Amino acid sequence: GILDIFGFENFPVNSFEQLCINYANEKLQKQFIVAAAELCLRDYEAEGIACAAVATCPDNAAQIALLDGRGGVMRLLDEECSLPRGSERAYVD
Repeated sequence: GILDIFGFENFPVNSFEQLCINYANEKLQKQFIVAAAELCLRDYEAEGIACAAVATCPDNAAQIALLDGRGGVMRLLDEECSLPRGSERAYVD
């Protein structure tokens, strides 16, 4: 089967550390899908090998963009940390 680390862990309380773990998993999943599945499917198509039975892979670009895109969680956190009076409260508000 295809490696699947796609998706976030859902705990009653998620810590910042868990967010970072989930973020890393999303980035790894995207890299794996591109490297293993999509490139392999392109090779099959180029060689004329029928591969209709292979399911399409989920796209997690929206989850990654939410975390590291423009206005994403990580960029906003970085911005708040660089402010002279940046605070946890100001970041959450």
